[in-house]
Amino acid sequence: MAEVKINDLMEKIVSLCKRRGFIYQSSEIYGGINGFWDYGPLGSELKRNVRELWWQAMTRFRDDIVGLDATIIMHPKIWEASGHVSTFADPMSTCKVCKKLIRTDQVWEIINDSEWGRTLSGFFSNGALDEEKLLQWVHHRGHRQVPGLALVKNPNEVVKALKSAIAGNKDLSPQEFFKIIATNPSAYTSLITPCPYCGGELTEPRMFNLMFKTHVGPVADEENVAYLRPETAQAIFAQFKNILETSRQKIPFGICQIGKAFRNEVTPRNFTFRSREFEQMELEFFIRPDEVVEKLAGKVAKWSEGADVSQPQPDWGWEMWHRHWVEERVKWYESIGLSRDTFELYWQQKEELAHYARACVDIQFKFPFGTQELEGIAARGDFDLTQHQKFSGKSMEYFDEEAKARYVPHVVEPSAGVDRLVLALICNAYSEDEVPDESGKLEQRVVMRFHPRVAPIKVGVFPLLKNKPQLVQKAKEVREMLRPYMSVFYDEAGAIGRRYRRQDEAGTPFGVTIDFDTLGETNSLKDTVTVRDRDTLKQDRVKIDELVHYLMERIK
Repeated sequence: MAEVKINDLMEKIVSLCKRRGFIYQSSEIYGGINGFWDYGPLGSELKRNVRELWWQAMTRFRDDIVGLDATIIMHPKIWEASGHVSTFADPMSTCKVCKKLIRTDQVWEIINDSEWGRTLSGFFSNGALDEEKLLQWVHHRGHRQVPGLALVKNPNEVVKALKSAIAGNKDLSPQEFFKIIATNPSAYTSLITPCPYCGGELTEPRMFNLMFKTHVGPVADEENVAYLRPETAQAIFAQFKNILETSRQKIPFGICQIGKAFRNEVTPRNFTFRSREFEQMELEFFIRPDEVVEKLAGKVAKWSEGADVSQPQPDWGWEMWHRHWVEERVKWYESIGLSRDTFELYWQQKEELAHYARACVDIQFKFPFGTQELEGIAARGDFDLTQHQKFSGKSMEYFDEEAKARYVPHVVEPSAGVDRLVLALICNAYSEDEVPDESGKLEQRVVMRFHPRVAPIKVGVFPLLKNKPQLVQKAKEVREMLRPYMSVFYDEAGAIGRRYRRQDEAGTPFGVTIDFDTLGETNSLKDTVTVRDRDTLKQDRVKIDELVHYLMERIK
């Protein structure tokens, strides 16, 4: 097992998010509420930029996708048709000792992320166990933190079993390591699942529906039950015919939506990654069934390694369209600063797919706490429209004039989480380095290397000195000139180097300084400003009347 240490990086990121106004815990003055988060001044700008860039890519720059903004509460029959009422559930157990509720299928992940779990895993590295430190922990902190743990209750027997397992397999995985220390070694071949918080015994799992239930109207009875939507996709299917008729689109075409969704997660964790209130960006792209494609084109194109999926073709069936959208989404992530080496594509195995899905790819980002899903791209067949046709009694068929055929369209669905993407961008941007201060001495700085397109603030404007009215006046004129084109932050407090550092930490890609040369102290530099690049620290002298163009070329 590789050495697992306390996640210092994630702790630094969480601290920065609060300190600089990216993300706060909801209702913090009342002790907070688990699974809910508020976005501060920088975070709300970052999130807005993500939404707008996605929306532009989906609608403004394409002729074949239109938008929708649907209500959060919809007719409850929609969730019956989609299967959410009967099947949208996770297994939940209750600890018999500490009474905490736990999502049963995530116990080992929670242990791996816990404070005591990270501490214990630190006692085992490079195939060697630090038995002395392990037992020292047992006799001190262990009894307080995890009293029900097998290691705490019977340390000699567990250590013996652990040493035996290590002797047979020095590359013991974290889950195998934790299973030995958390359960009774005598039952190692038929493991029980421990409470990840106290080590106690869990009840048998029971399914827990994740939808938030509410009531519409003044009477709170079963006839007036409604739900906060757990996803934004179903509204698109429910409005499919209306949008088709009013937008004058033809198959293939798509409908996209950005909006809030709600899931009553049993164990929200990993900062904002798994929350109870979150935002989705979803596209439903409707395509012809393969048999209709074959009728029109004479064949259905089959994907092979190296096939060009960039430009849609008349003979594309579901497989080529699915591959097309996988590549389109990857390219979009690259356009906002996430290089391909920061994520992985996970192709779900046949046994992992939903019963109606033909294929599904998860775009997974390498977070500090592990590689986790950012977006799923699924080929969903005609399941959703067929279900709504069945439950509503309204036809969802499309008459294809070119094929002279009537059919229920199939769909490819790229579905991304706004909050997860914002967290990925923050994790990807976080960096520490050393730069010289005004005296040339190296000092450490935290810098958020956001791509300029998503950066919350595009440019900081600084008068060199705040006690020189001419510099301040000119700096404010520059600020007002830039404001119609980009987000600008004006700062005149403190040494110029300190102001640079503050904006580096906020992720601002450019700093504009108005100095005495701007006022004409050096005649050839009159009406010019210094533009500092956050990443390279390079400084260019730019004419004020060319400044908008200079910056726009670098932030677009």
